[in-house]
Amino acid sequence: MSNRIRKRVETLRLTIRQHDHLYYVQNTPEISDPAYDRLFAELKDLETEHPELVSENSPTQRVAGSPSRTFESVTHSSPMLSVDNTYSDDELRAFDDRVAKQLGDSDYDYVVELKIDGLAICLRYAAGDLSLAVTRGDGQTGDDVTANVRTIRSVPLTLLPGKKMPQELEIRGEIYMPKSTFDELNRLRQEAEESLLANPRTAAAGSLKLLDPGVTASRNLAFFAYATGPLSAALGQTHWDTLARLRALGVPVNPHVQRAATIEEAIALCDAWNVRRRELDYQIDGMVIKVNQLSLRDQLGSTGRAPRWCIAYKFPAEQAETIVESIDVQVGKSGILTPVANLTPVQLAGTTVKRASLHNFDELQRLDVRCHDRVVIEKAGEIIPKVIRVKHAERPAQTTAFAIPQVCPSCGQATQRDKDGVYIRCVNPQCPAQLKERLRYFVGRDQMDIENLGAALIDQLVDTALVCDFSDLYTLDKAQLLSLERMAEKSVANILDAIERSKTRPLSRFIAALGIRHIGGQSAQILANHFGGLNILMAASSAEFEAVDQIGPTMGESLAAYFCDPQSRGVVERLLAAGLNPAEPAPSRQDRSLAGKTFVVTGTLEKYTREGIKEAIQASGGKVAGSVSRKTDYLVVGKNPGSKHAKALELGVEVLSEKDFEEKCNMPAEL
Repeated sequence: MSNRIRKRVETLRLTIRQHDHLYYVQNTPEISDPAYDRLFAELKDLETEHPELVSENSPTQRVAGSPSRTFESVTHSSPMLSVDNTYSDDELRAFDDRVAKQLGDSDYDYVVELKIDGLAICLRYAAGDLSLAVTRGDGQTGDDVTANVRTIRSVPLTLLPGKKMPQELEIRGEIYMPKSTFDELNRLRQEAEESLLANPRTAAAGSLKLLDPGVTASRNLAFFAYATGPLSAALGQTHWDTLARLRALGVPVNPHVQRAATIEEAIALCDAWNVRRRELDYQIDGMVIKVNQLSLRDQLGSTGRAPRWCIAYKFPAEQAETIVESIDVQVGKSGILTPVANLTPVQLAGTTVKRASLHNFDELQRLDVRCHDRVVIEKAGEIIPKVIRVKHAERPAQTTAFAIPQVCPSCGQATQRDKDGVYIRCVNPQCPAQLKERLRYFVGRDQMDIENLGAALIDQLVDTALVCDFSDLYTLDKAQLLSLERMAEKSVANILDAIERSKTRPLSRFIAALGIRHIGGQSAQILANHFGGLNILMAASSAEFEAVDQIGPTMGESLAAYFCDPQSRGVVERLLAAGLNPAEPAPSRQDRSLAGKTFVVTGTLEKYTREGIKEAIQASGGKVAGSVSRKTDYLVVGKNPGSKHAKALELGVEVLSEKDFEEKCNMPAEL
């Protein structure tokens, strides 16, 4: 093997690392996706031809590990201490008084950082290469999660070359899940009728402790460094200089770190970020104030659990009090019974909250929520209204605990609790409430997109027995629809036209519309791309499903069970007999004109469905996020755009109508 090949491999690795840093850390890509892909493909080909050159820290090896059975325990080189919390300006001033008293005449200032709501991690680098990643654990001992951390694109596998590269370097920081990723993950879990994740922090923690690094890789976790561990030689004389040195090595450091000459300046920064925190695509729950001079930190020392040279200021939680007016039990499309609290309307985090899910009956019993209780609510992740506490002392007399339903509130059949689970289900396949929910999902915009088939009309169709499964929608005629309440000739014509147009929806939408347990929109797209046709999909075995990347055993078993079930298979066959012809996946567009661009979509669109416009953007190399931030390039708006439109105007994000989107982004006439 020639030195030329070896040098080319080293050059490619360094170039790819630099572009990864520009893209994932600085958000300033310098080359297009196709150009990046060509570099990556060349490196992969050379490593395949010369396996002796493969390094575990090569960019090609980010997701190379197999699922593990457990995590090894690792002792930290020095304890990862906690940080003491404060909740008021006066407590911050008291902290400053203690620092000033202990330091005497020494000059000092502060560094003020956002307190990322994630989980602490320790990264160890040997000769510039990532060698170990350990969770905080109990502060003394943590878990070796190196295989999973290697999948996080903002964590450098190899540090950028520079002067005085430390032979051994320990970096401490926070792993977090972006809010847009959390929103999308919960949307997909809701589609698949899986339990929703409470907030981005617990989602990040759970993702990092998954036994399969491939699944962790799909969770889009991110990382910010905030300190170093023990060093043989300091990176700087101050914390500020240390962070600058880490940036130079290619380590992501939060861009909003600021210096404060006095505690009053630090307090002003805390107050400002308490207002601004919704601008960020990640959660912060406060600020951390640190003495900047490293030598003075040694003088200040620490207690048994926390350093004396820093303090955390926690933002007050956004909560509201209201009254539970009633509790409903909703029946989902797979029979899950969910208790929902109907609340006296109250303002919380910028919206009016009228309802809050109680998630399941175990949670309802744990909180002991009753009708007419005064409760405290907050938005989990500033998104989902959640009852967190009952004010039992203010409970009215003679209230009674809410009884767990023994029968379905819709069909009256006995309920069952999931084996080893928390859900209670109606297992009657003919339950009208389940059928109505399945139909509402089936006709939804991201599935078959049958316009004008709203909830009230679906209720009538089921209640009159005109529709008993999906296939019955495609045998409806004009006379049947006119027989229903409030149906006129034009309305009927529009509905029949919409049903006819839905017959050629993409295969991925059709798979999602069937409502197969654990299969949402993203999984349906993966299946459609892999199998290519409905007949091939229906003939696949459980093992063949499990072999598909990102599907796995639970989904595989659910798919196989669905297509083996005579009743479910019969519905699909009747749909095909009624003229449905799901469009098979088309070859990928070669256009990558939107590479590196991030879009957010809001409001009611006229030409596109939400899923359709997302597919169009992604096909051209763009990304779609769930919330507007400074990293958003474009906001596409339909009718009634809401708060995202206002946020975009505030941040100076370019706003596009559907027509603007088509013209600016060179979209095809038909998608």
